[in-house]
Amino acid sequence: MINKDKLVQSAITAFLVLSSSHSAIAASETTDSGSNEKCYGIVKAGMNDCSTATSSCAGSATKDSQPDAFVFMPKGLCDKLVGGSLKSETKPAS
Repeated sequence: MINKDKLVQSAITAFLVLSSSHSAIAASETTDSGSNEKCYGIVKAGMNDCSTATSSCAGSATKDSQPDAFVFMPKGLCDKLVGGSLKSETKPAS
């Protein structure tokens, strides 16, 4: 019985370690500043990678093609997309 409990605990621990390391690797690949850039104006509502001028968290874009919402993508790709911009098109507050 004790060996079975240790086996289950080991399996759970291994699963958690592998899951967290996979997430960390995916996050580092997504935000690697050397090979990726922010692309504004092409995001589908709720799918932005980080905060916008009007919100403070990822996934908070309220409409498609919101000009201040961005996603990370490989360098050079944003300029090839209709509506894609390397600069946020936010208007200064009046």
